[in-house]
Amino acid sequence: MSKIRVAVLTVSDTASADASADKSGPTIREIAQQNDHECVEYRIVPDDEAQIRETVKSWAEQGVADWIITTGGTGFGLRDKTPEALAPLFEREAPGIVHLLLASSLQKTPFAALARPVAGTVKNSLVVTLPGSVRAVKENLDALFQAGVVNHAIDLIRGGSGKEVHAQLASSASQSGSPQSSQPSHSHSHHHDSDGHHHHHRHEHTIPTPRTTLSHDPSAPVSTRHRISPYPAITLESALEAIFREVKPLEPREALVSSELRGSVLAEDVFASQNVPVTTTTNVDGYAVRSSDPPGIYKVLTPHTHALATPVPEGHIFRVNTGAPLPAGTDAVVMVEDTRLHNSDESGEELEVETLAQVDPDESVRKPGSDVKKGELALEKGTVLLSHGGEIGTIAFVGKQRVKIHPKPVVAVLSTGNELLDIQNPQKMDSDGWGGIWDTNRPSLSAALEGLGYKVVDLGIVPDSLEKHIETLKRGLEQADIVLTTGGTSMGASDLLKPVIERHLNGTIHFGRVRIKPGKPTTFATIPTTKGLVPMFALPGNPASALVTFHVFALPALRRLGGWPMSRSQLPRVRVQLQGNMRLDPRVEFHRVSIQASAEGLKAYSTGGQRSSRVASLAGANGVVVLPSKVEGGPSEVKVGELVEAIVIGELHLQH
Repeated sequence: MSKIRVAVLTVSDTASADASADKSGPTIREIAQQNDHECVEYRIVPDDEAQIRETVKSWAEQGVADWIITTGGTGFGLRDKTPEALAPLFEREAPGIVHLLLASSLQKTPFAALARPVAGTVKNSLVVTLPGSVRAVKENLDALFQAGVVNHAIDLIRGGSGKEVHAQLASSASQSGSPQSSQPSHSHSHHHDSDGHHHHHRHEHTIPTPRTTLSHDPSAPVSTRHRISPYPAITLESALEAIFREVKPLEPREALVSSELRGSVLAEDVFASQNVPVTTTTNVDGYAVRSSDPPGIYKVLTPHTHALATPVPEGHIFRVNTGAPLPAGTDAVVMVEDTRLHNSDESGEELEVETLAQVDPDESVRKPGSDVKKGELALEKGTVLLSHGGEIGTIAFVGKQRVKIHPKPVVAVLSTGNELLDIQNPQKMDSDGWGGIWDTNRPSLSAALEGLGYKVVDLGIVPDSLEKHIETLKRGLEQADIVLTTGGTSMGASDLLKPVIERHLNGTIHFGRVRIKPGKPTTFATIPTTKGLVPMFALPGNPASALVTFHVFALPALRRLGGWPMSRSQLPRVRVQLQGNMRLDPRVEFHRVSIQASAEGLKAYSTGGQRSSRVASLAGANGVVVLPSKVEGGPSEVKVGELVEAIVIGELHLQH
C-alpha cells in the first residue's frame, strides 16, 4: 500500500495565538513519520466550531489526506467544540475506533471517561479526534497503530480488499489454533466452484457516498422520535458562512434593457457603443449662434424651417432646446434669458429676436463624447441595477439595447401544518371546536419578496402528510430557483421537513438549528435537481420568527443567487440609540424596532412584545436590533441611551 497521507489539525485558542504553545500537533507529525506516513497538512485553529468544520471539510473534499487527525477540544470545557463541529460531516461513523481510544485511555486514568472522541469517514478520508495533551496523544496513537488498525482502515476506505491483513490474521489463527471466526467481521462472501478446487474471496467494501441523515424516520412509531435535536446549534456567524459557502450566483443570461432589469446584477462590463453626445449639442434652452456675431437683431430659424446640415446664413440664429444638436456653421449658444423678442407672426411664432450678449466659442455647448467616449467603461461587472433607476438609465444612455445579467431568482413559498387556514380560501376543520389559525406567513413573505422585485410561486398550505410534502416540494424545486417554507422544523412528530429533505429528496442539511432568538430551528439545505443544487430554507412557523429569519438568512441567499457581491448581500447594519431598556438572552436576539432619523442621529424604538408568534411586533418595524448574548458575570440588559447595532429591513422613518 502506498504511503498514508496525514493532515494534522490542532484546535486551541492558546496555540492559535502563539504557535509555539502547540506541543501535540508536532508530536502527531513525528509519530506519523516514524510509522512511515507522509504529513501533508498541518494547521492550528482556535476553538471555533465553524473553523474546525470548514478546515476538515476542505481537506476531505480536496482529497489532500487519507487520515485527518485533530488534537484538542474533545473534553467538557465550555470551549471544547471539536465533536460538535465534526459529527455532522461524517458519512459513516466509526464507533469501534472511538471504543478503542477510550478503552486504551481508561487503562491509564479514570479521567479518560470525560473524553468525547469521535471518528468516521468524510469523503475518502478517515477523521479521528484526539485529546489535547501530549501524553494522551501518544497513548491513543499507540492503540491505533497496534496490529495495523489504521493501515487496514485506510486500505478499505481507498477501496482495497484488505487481503494482507486477513491473510496475517488467518496465519496467526492457524498457528495458535484459534477458530477462523476470530477474523474481523467485515462483510465478505466465499464462492466455491463445483469441483471444489478454487476459492474466491471477495469483500463488499465500497467507497462511501455522502450522507448527512440526522432526521427521524417519519414512518417509524412516534415513540422513536428524537427527544433532543441531533442537529448542533451553531452560531449566527457560522450559519451565514454556510449560506455564502453553498449558494452560488445563477448562470448569466442576456436581457433587453428595460425597467424589468431592476434588482438584477450585471454579468459583464458595459462599454459605450457610441460617443455621448454623438454630435455637438446644447446644454441650455436658447439660440445657436456664431460666437463672432455681436449682440443685435437676428432672424430666427427652427428645425422646421432649416436643415441641420445646412450652414446657418448671416443675420440668422437657430432656436434650440436643451440636448438638441447645433446646426452647421454655429459654435455657441446664447441662453434664452439673454435675448428679447423683437417681433412675431400672427400665430405667435418668433420671427426676429434680439441677442443681448456676445458669447465665447463653445459657450453652453456639449462636445461629442464629452459625457462618455465610445469604448469607455460605463458600468462595471457586478454592479447592482437598483430600482432608483440610475444604473439602468446609464446603460440606455450609452446606447446598449441588450446586456448580460445574473437574473433575479424565482422563489417558491409554502406553509406547512394541518392547523392552518388560507385567508382567501378557508376550509372548515373537522375537529371539536377547533377553528384553526390563519396562515400569515405566505402573505407576509410574498409581500416582502414581491416588494423586493422577486417573482413568487405560491405553493399554498401543505398538510402534515409525507406524500404531500414530497409532492409539493418537488414541484417547487422544478419551478423555482430557491424554496422557502415555514413551519415543520421543530421536534414535533408531524414536523416533516428535515426528514423529507434528507430521506426523500437526497438533500444536504447544512444547519438545522441556530443559537438565535427568535428562529432557533431555522434550517438551511441544498437539494440536487437536474438544473443543479437548489437552496432551501425551512423557516420557523411562528410569524415573527419567519419574517426575522427571512431578512437575516434567506434574503442574503437570494441576493447572492442573483449575483450580488458578497459585501452587499446582507442587509445594511447601522448604529442606533436605544430609547428603552432591552433584556439580554443567552442567545443572540433580534429585537424588532422602529428606527427613526433625528437631528441627534438614528434612534430605535421597540415595537412592543417580542413573542415569536406575535407578528404585530413587525408592523411598523423597519429594523431589528442585534442584542448580544448574555454572558456569565455580564450585564442582564442593554440600557436606554446605549448605542447598539441594528439591521435595516425597511425604509427609515423621520422622527415625529
